[in-house]
Amino acid sequence: MLKILLSNDDGVTAPGIQTLAAALRQYYQVQVIAPDRNRSGASNALTLDRPLRIQTLANGDLSVQEGTPTDCVYIGVNKVVRPRPDIVVSGINCGPNLGDDVIYSGTVAAAMEGRHLGLPSVAVSLDGDVHFDTAAKVTCDILALLHTNPLRAGNILNINVPDIPYDEIKGIKVTHCGSRHAASEVYNLEDPKGNMLYWLGPVGEIRDAGPGTDFEAVSQGYVSITPLQVDLTAYKAQSIVEEWLEKSGVKVK
Repeated sequence: MLKILLSNDDGVTAPGIQTLAAALRQYYQVQVIAPDRNRSGASNALTLDRPLRIQTLANGDLSVQEGTPTDCVYIGVNKVVRPRPDIVVSGINCGPNLGDDVIYSGTVAAAMEGRHLGLPSVAVSLDGDVHFDTAAKVTCDILALLHTNPLRAGNILNINVPDIPYDEIKGIKVTHCGSRHAASEVYNLEDPKGNMLYWLGPVGEIRDAGPGTDFEAVSQGYVSITPLQVDLTAYKAQSIVEEWLEKSGVKVK
């Protein structure tokens, strides 16, 4: 039976991960190991300045106290979950992870850590907060495909699901990341002792939601699957950087 390590960034008791765990357990062996609280926006952060504690909940889920999504997958794959899982699934995130969101997303980061550790990995997000059951069914469908016909591409699959009933899903589109305008809002307030407090504002407005983007697919009622890679090297720019160095008098080896 396929062994799944299931994590997220919304916290171990969030409705998304609990709905998905219940759906997956009908077919697979599932171990939940997730942050004890919401760690949205944690990206790929690892906790290196203190030890981490794990609490086993009444239902057998593992809660990593003050841990990040990446902590959960790192500890789960390397130490806690035995036998070693076959695949890492992250989600269901409450809200989308589209376009530039993947840079900050703890949901995507958990999947990236799974891929970094040599396991196939998927991240699943719902474009809303109602139809978690739809996203769970979509995830089960995709995992069934991966189980019977493994994907050899070696990428993370970033899956975004429209917040609509399952029977209204139009299909699946393979997409690329769209983009947002840079976020700029910061709210501040002075506390009673005269210290300034700051809150980061909302994400930027959508800039590129054109044909082929994840934004377009989800807005039209399709499941978006975007293959992501860990290697951030801008290969096309290597020759440009070499030429720039040489023009600046730097010998490039």
